[in-house]
Amino acid sequence: MTKAEHVKYYALTILVPMLLMAAVTFGVGKLILAWPTGEADVSRALAADRTPLWNTLTDYGTSLSDTPYIVALTVIVAIVFRLVYKRWRESIFLVAAVWSQSLIFLATTTPVGRQRPPVQHIDPAPPTSSFPSGHVSAAVGFYCAVALVLTMHVRNRALQVVIWVLGVAAPLIVGFSRLYRGMHFLTDVTWGLLLGVGCVVMAARAILYRRERQQRRRPLSELVRPA
Repeated sequence: MTKAEHVKYYALTILVPMLLMAAVTFGVGKLILAWPTGEADVSRALAADRTPLWNTLTDYGTSLSDTPYIVALTVIVAIVFRLVYKRWRESIFLVAAVWSQSLIFLATTTPVGRQRPPVQHIDPAPPTSSFPSGHVSAAVGFYCAVALVLTMHVRNRALQVVIWVLGVAAPLIVGFSRLYRGMHFLTDVTWGLLLGVGCVVMAARAILYRRERQQRRRPLSELVRPA
């Protein structure tokens, strides 16, 4: 591919989907603000049942996706992927999955401007708004991306299941922890999950599976090539 073709490819497979996801995220956030959902009752119920044990457990749960940890883990795992697999594809995919959701979150959370639940916030409230949950989208972007890479290189079906159970469990734990600690509404967490999944799928199609799609198309192009 020429340089112009590379630019066009990544614009169509990464930039355009990111812009679409950002636009949809902003639209959904404003729609939620326009039609209140009564989610405050869920937040109040969780706050009323807080216990010291669950306060401690959810502190660990939310830390699974704290920004410093996600940044550090992404760098470390990207380096490990490069050393183990002797190529950049898995590493670039991981970085793209994590940072694309982060860019979309940062671009939309302040314009949406949703207030956090009307309960006591156990964690310090960051300057960003409640929608969407950046902790949850980052957890999906990192843990599910890592799970996808690992299961591509593991042939044992039982081990693949274990990897995906852990990869899915981490974002769910983060999501519950953010709800319990009064930092997000249920729709914030739900959209964070969807945003993270969208970014992982986008990055996988653009980077991780690119060569396989090209190889599948090549025989057809050879068949129609003039003699």
